Amino acid sequence: MSYTTERHPQGITKDKTGFLREGMIAEIVAINDYSNFISLTNNREVKDIFYHIMDEEKIHYGMFLTALRKYDKEEDELKDEVQDHVNISNKDMGKYKDLWTAKDKNENLLISIREAIKGELEAILLYQHFLENTSDNYLIDIISRIIYDEKEHTEELTLALTLLDKSPYGLTDSE
Repeated sequence: MSYTTERHPQGITKDKTGFLREGMIAEIVAINDYSNFISLTNNREVKDIFYHIMDEEKIHYGMFLTALRKYDKEEDELKDEVQDHVNISNKDMGKYKDLWTAKDKNENLLISIREAIKGELEAILLYQHFLENTSDNYLIDIISRIIYDEKEHTEELTLALTLLDKSPYGLTDSE
């Protein structure tokens, strides 16, 4: 799909594990974007929206990973194996709370919101395409739930955008 960002997968796969990995990539891109957007504003209301959506994107990542482990046994086995490879103690975790040292005051919040909407729409298209090409009920269930959340995110972001931007975006008052 040529309209996706350079960080999104560019192909569409019909393979279950390939799709699940594409979904994970899309969710990681979304998480990174929302993390960045949060760092760009001091507007508490907009930050709350971004945090809410980012938290759901993290859940989506976990849903895709859980499904991947179900279909890729090697991946499932590696889940346990890597426990010995990562040694971040609970006392060290507090050191990494604030990874940002400065904010870019030149960033336009409206651009960030529009980029977030674009990402949500791209994710919906990617996930809907896979739904059209799978008959696996387990995948249909989780992907349908994720699509619903992505649509909710689009609506939340659009509301924030239209409240902050004085342009009407072609919406009528009844919408």
